[in-house]
Amino acid sequence: MPRHLKLRAALPNRRLILLSGVAATLAACSGGTGGLPGFDNQTPPQGGAQPSGPTIGTGSVKVGLILPLTAEGSGATVGNSLKNAAEMALAEFPGADLTLLVKDDRGTPDGAQAAAQEALREGAELIIGPLFAPSVQAVGQVARSAGRPVIAFSSDSNVAARGVYLLSFPPENDVNRVIAYASAQGRKSFAALVPDTAYGKVVEGAFQQAVANHGGRVVVIERFGADQNGMRAAATRLVPALQQADALFVPADAGAMPTLGLILQQAGYDPAKVKPLGTGVWNDANVARVPAIQGGWFASPDTAGFNAFSGRYQKRFNSAPTRTATLSYDAVSLAAALARTQGSQRFSESVLTNASGFAGADGVFRFRPDGQNERGLAVLELRNGQIVTVNAAPRELGPRTN
Repeated sequence: MPRHLKLRAALPNRRLILLSGVAATLAACSGGTGGLPGFDNQTPPQGGAQPSGPTIGTGSVKVGLILPLTAEGSGATVGNSLKNAAEMALAEFPGADLTLLVKDDRGTPDGAQAAAQEALREGAELIIGPLFAPSVQAVGQVARSAGRPVIAFSSDSNVAARGVYLLSFPPENDVNRVIAYASAQGRKSFAALVPDTAYGKVVEGAFQQAVANHGGRVVVIERFGADQNGMRAAATRLVPALQQADALFVPADAGAMPTLGLILQQAGYDPAKVKPLGTGVWNDANVARVPAIQGGWFASPDTAGFNAFSGRYQKRFNSAPTRTATLSYDAVSLAAALARTQGSQRFSESVLTNASGFAGADGVFRFRPDGQNERGLAVLELRNGQIVTVNAAPRELGPRTN
């Protein structure tokens, strides 16, 4: 019985790589995970109703693809980019035995629920999508009652659950990685200036936990509002306390960071004395040029994978992909790889939560049993207005910590 199984598809460096250990025989040796009917020892559905909408591919394994194709605002733009990436994934996977049942949820929970019900009636063994958190919750309820797993794209960890896996960029991963790296470089006293938003609350909690996990201490946390007066008040309160800190966590995005950076400088902040730290929202040319955070570190997927994907996407569709398009590409590639190699266990819990994980366009990742994901991230530095890698993303993930 093999102890280490590597599965690679035919296109080197482009295909999703199944890193190790998910053959059904290996799951049997380890005892599997069990416990929830329908998510292990699956029997693929036979037949199903004829697809009532567009499909991609002609394989025997049916997978629902639920996206906000006609949602209001930017949702439709993202949804259609995700759809294109799914099409590209199948085109680049020779002989993929998948049919994607494409469903439009219109960006609403009701639409997502109806789309999931339709996909399951048509024989979907797995649902990929949707994008928005309320829609993920609606789809999860439908899929759970049918014993079918979901790979969704929301970054809101609150909608993750057993059988509902989030393939996204959770900000908690960014925080854990950059704090771990800063701690390894000798930074032990941390301050934070976080936006007073839902995102800010998530990263603040992750920041406090990560600092504690690495034996550091939190000197001060200040929250800033969206207006300049709120930023100035928070910076004025913060800067005197930085005499006791050697790192400042500032997870402000491209919309806020230029103004906030100027206000920090005016308040007396010196990045040469207190190392700036951020999250993946810093991965933006406008942030990279902010003088107040030069020398700062942040965590993000390696850019090489997305750049390669983006070039192929642009050539195929004559437009640039949205940043999240790789999520759909990786999800469909994963489904195709598992359909080819894992038989009736292809989308079972023991396969999807394989501890060694998978490697996709944005590097290695794995699903946790609670539905959240862990990613191998690089640490990048803002240097003279450019973004450079100072610590490469790992090629393999370490042991689970939970």
